[in-house]
This record gives sequence, structure tokens and C-alpha cells, in this order.
Amino acid sequence: MTVLVTGGAGFIGSNFVLDWFARGGGPVVNLDKLTYAGNPANLEGLTGNAAHVFVHGDICDRDLVRRLLEQHAPRAIVHFAAESHVDRSILGPSEFVQTNVVGTFGLLEETRTWWEKRAPSERADFRFLHVSTDEVFGSLGPHDPPFSESTPVAPNSPYAASKAAADHLVRAYHHTYGLPTLTVNCSNNYGPYQFPEKLIPLMILNGLTRKPLPVYGDGGNVRDWLYVQDHCAAIRQVLARGRVGESYNVGGNNQKTNLEVVNAICALLDEARPNRKSPHSTLISFVKDRPGHDHRYAMDSTKISSQIGWKSAESFDSGLRKTVAWYLDNPDWVAHVTSGAYRHWIEKNYAMRGEA
Repeated sequence: MTVLVTGGAGFIGSNFVLDWFARGGGPVVNLDKLTYAGNPANLEGLTGNAAHVFVHGDICDRDLVRRLLEQHAPRAIVHFAAESHVDRSILGPSEFVQTNVVGTFGLLEETRTWWEKRAPSERADFRFLHVSTDEVFGSLGPHDPPFSESTPVAPNSPYAASKAAADHLVRAYHHTYGLPTLTVNCSNNYGPYQFPEKLIPLMILNGLTRKPLPVYGDGGNVRDWLYVQDHCAAIRQVLARGRVGESYNVGGNNQKTNLEVVNAICALLDEARPNRKSPHSTLISFVKDRPGHDHRYAMDSTKISSQIGWKSAESFDSGLRKTVAWYLDNPDWVAHVTSGAYRHWIEKNYAMRGEA
């Protein structure tokens, strides 16, 4: 009853693996390339757990994928592995095409070849669950209804385009070959173990060290925020009860402007680490917007709620409070991930922006 997880040392993947074992899930084979965002320290809680098999490798290595499928015969694949940061995709789109498109294609091909050799009962029970993003749908206007599963795909960044391509491949492998696939498109995740190039951990860590808090444009871009453990619960439920060949939107129902998010973080930091000279909000610095910055995302989660019964457990306030507390309580993890290459990239990215 093994599950193969790709990208299980990354932010969402590691939270999923940790939560899977915490809830009594079966064995996991965890395949991760360990790029800058994949961190073995995320999985330290599983040290000595014989049911967790970590494999350092790339989904683009089809020979490796083939061997893992043949050796472990997983009942499901949960596919997180991806390059996932819009800013990085603007600076270097080729890695996004290689991992998100070519890698997903190779994984699908090896899975299909292996799956077609299985007994009919095993084929029927198998699932390939692909984890995607709301960014494939493009941008919403201020008064547009939220994205549904039938919203036309309209990606606006190299990252979003690469994920949309992967979504199309997953859909095609179900309709062409009968591979039992499922897709989850999620809104912006936040929570423990998130690499601090993303908005929430970047603002927390910059705030703690009294560095500027760089906000793109006027801070008016809107995102629907989803606590990562709510997302993990949705994935587990879709894996167990989702209808084969379908996709499910997963949102937190928490639409906030970037500036609202940053101010909320500042308020929590003022509470936890007060500074008598000035509140953390005085560190906010508006910088030049990034190219093609989508104005608004919002997700309609009616389908997953009505068909499967999932709903988010955390409000934005409760999830953000837990997230800030986690970063405050884990300085060793923070020190490790914010060294070297991370600092170089942050300097490069924001030096390009300057003041707004």
C-alpha cells in the first residue's frame, strides 16, 4: 500500500508527508531532487521511520522513476515536484519547462507503461494525483466570480504556463490511455517549512531582522490564502474519494491584498517582538512591480465541498498566527535556509526592482 510522493522535501510536499504519517498513513517513497527549495531538514521528524524511504533524484530521470515503480509498486503517486516561484520563472524560464512540463511528461509515461502491465484490479485501484495551482487560470478583475474548474486556462507567467501544460498532459493521459488521474488546483499556500522567497515567510524573516519589507507595486494584488495543512487534508480526501479524471479547486476563502497580509504580519510581530522605537509596519517599502503580475486570484471550492465534503479548518487569522509562531520557534531551520544561495537570489531579484 505504498504511496510514491514526488517533491516530498519541499514546502507542501513535506507537510503532506509529515501529516500522512501523523494520521497513520502507509509507507511512503519520497523522491526529491533537493533543489534550493527541497530541504531534508523538513523531514527530520521521520528519522528512523522505516516506512519512509527517501530517494534523492529527479523526476526527469526516467530510468530512476521506472526502477522505483517496479520495486515499490505504489498504489498511488502524489505529484508535487515542480519549480514554483513566479519571479524565478521570469529570470530563468527554462528550468520551469524542464521540470514542470518535461518532468511531468516523463513521470506520466513511465507510470502509464508500468500501470498497463498491472492486473486489472490493481489498475482500477491506482491513482495519479497531480498538484497544480490557481495561477493556470490567469487573473481576475475586482468583481469577477472566483475561478471554477471550468474556467478557461489563461496563464500569464512562465511558471503558470508550465503548470498549465502539465495539467493538460495529466488530463490527456486519462482521456487517451485511461490512466486514473486526479488534479488539485490550489490557491496560495502558507505555513511551516515554506522557503522564504514567498511573501509570508519573507516578510516574517525580514521583519525579525528589521530589514525592509518589499511590497510589489501598491500592494493591491489579491490572493486567496490557504493554510498548508488544510491543503494536505484536501489532497488526502481527493486521493481517497475523488472522481477519476476530474480536477478540484481548493481555496482558503481568504481573499487578502498583499498589503493587508503584510500589515497583519507586522501586527503579529509587534505583539511577539515589540520594538519601542517603531512598529514593524514602518519597514514596508514599495518596489517596482514584477512583469505580468496577476491582479487577483480567488477559488470557488464548491465542487470539492459538495462532492467530497472538504472545507478549510483554519481562518486566515488563526493560520497566520500559527505560521508566525512556527518561524519564531525554529531559528535553526531559518538560519540554514537563508544562507548563501538564498541571499544571493534575494539581492538579485529586489535590486532589479528598486523603489516604486
